[in-house]
Amino acid sequence: MTATANGQRALLEMRDISKTFGASKALSQVSLTVHPGEVHALMGENGAGKSTLMKILSGAYTADPGGLVLIDGETVTLGDPLKAKAYGIAVIYQELSLAPNLTVAQNMFLGNEPSRFGLADRAEMRRRAEPILKQLGIGFDSSRRVAELSLGERQMVEIARALTTKARIIVMDEPTTSLTSRETDRLFDVIARLKADGIAIIYISHRMEEIYQLSDRVSVLRDGAYVGTLDRGDLSASKLVSMMVGRDLSSFYKKEHRQVGSERAAVLSVKNIGDGNKVHDCSFEVRAGEVLGIAGLVGSGRTELARLVYGADHRTSGDLVLNGKPLAINSPRDALDAGIAYLTEDRKVLGLFLDMSISDNINIGVLSADAKAGGVRDFARARERAVHAVKSLSIRTAGTQINVGALSGGNQQKVLLARLLETKPKAIILDEPTRGVDVGAKSEIYRIIDELAQNGIAIVVISSDLPEILGIADRVLVMREGRIAGEVTGSAEAPIGQEAIMALATGSAGHAA
Repeated sequence: MTATANGQRALLEMRDISKTFGASKALSQVSLTVHPGEVHALMGENGAGKSTLMKILSGAYTADPGGLVLIDGETVTLGDPLKAKAYGIAVIYQELSLAPNLTVAQNMFLGNEPSRFGLADRAEMRRRAEPILKQLGIGFDSSRRVAELSLGERQMVEIARALTTKARIIVMDEPTTSLTSRETDRLFDVIARLKADGIAIIYISHRMEEIYQLSDRVSVLRDGAYVGTLDRGDLSASKLVSMMVGRDLSSFYKKEHRQVGSERAAVLSVKNIGDGNKVHDCSFEVRAGEVLGIAGLVGSGRTELARLVYGADHRTSGDLVLNGKPLAINSPRDALDAGIAYLTEDRKVLGLFLDMSISDNINIGVLSADAKAGGVRDFARARERAVHAVKSLSIRTAGTQINVGALSGGNQQKVLLARLLETKPKAIILDEPTRGVDVGAKSEIYRIIDELAQNGIAIVVISSDLPEILGIADRVLVMREGRIAGEVTGSAEAPIGQEAIMALATGSAGHAA
């Protein structure tokens, strides 16, 4: 019997879908129902089966025998991507697939060009493209080259291209990962337009705030199996986390280190630091075993402050003191040698060597420690170090010689953490440590942070995720317009409050610190 909601027949049903790769079961009897004009979020840890299920829907994979896919209540066979497209299914992947040297209109009709006298009819492409762009509220012209567009605008072209094929089901895979907040708002406006036109959106994201804002329903996969579906009115962080990782939210943010009192001496002291541009006169201290959170709105200067402390950017004022000794830090090498490590917010561009192995990435910061007589490297020692790091940080991999680029986001982040820890730091600055990782990996990263604090390392965590800051920090500094606006503290009886942080971040009257 075809599933309905409020008397409305389902647009898409996937029933008892399984997929096996050799001896590995990627999906086990997974079901999904999507209705016209709804945003149906699909959540789960990396490896839960989301991508495999969507590749079956797109025709890229063929499901094992026994499952069914129905469109408008009719059983269909999705043997290849062309058949899926013919049934109105389009997938917008995280890595966009546009031709940058072609125009917007040419990209929209790529592979499906209208022709005249055997040649692609560019005028006809533009004529057909303009009403689609207008439907989406897109302001740029269809004759512009894609290379001239921002990432957010290119994503709009991907959506417009889906509409040229008369897509009725659009899958969006982590669509906001590389977007600014303004581009994200624009994408959400477009999604609202698509909903109003009766188009169904399957939305894959790890970002809870997006799920709350957009989704009508949320389905969760775990270990290749369907866990359940929540309606919008039933959504809560505790329910979603429990469904995704199999335990409740109370065990999610692990924090067993004691709150550090002011009587303990500071490990790292930052005094009146600034760059004369984005950071002005900032001072703070972080003590051994303490997790100090730094919060603030985008553009408040949090990352810029971290880069000044680490020596990645030039400071025009201020002093740094580590364990009571003044530091002269003019480069990241100076900071590492002194005992300060920094985890960048952009692990793929600024942190990892994606085409190098896990072992090489972990060991690259301590190559001199492996030098034997005559300058020959001690490869056995490097291998042992990598194996130990993989085990202690629970990095999921078949071996240390696998390229880091093949790992999930969470495991890549743990490799970067492993590299930093091999330098034996006294203080660590973690900039957006869980950005782009799934909830299971987040939980493991929180465990690592907690263990580091228990071992006496001073930790600074910069995060845009307020629940994360509230869950792991002992106290929170709030930045606004390049300055530290205030400090928010808490206790077991009165935990750190989100409202106090936002009041400082926005500069609203009557804030409390």
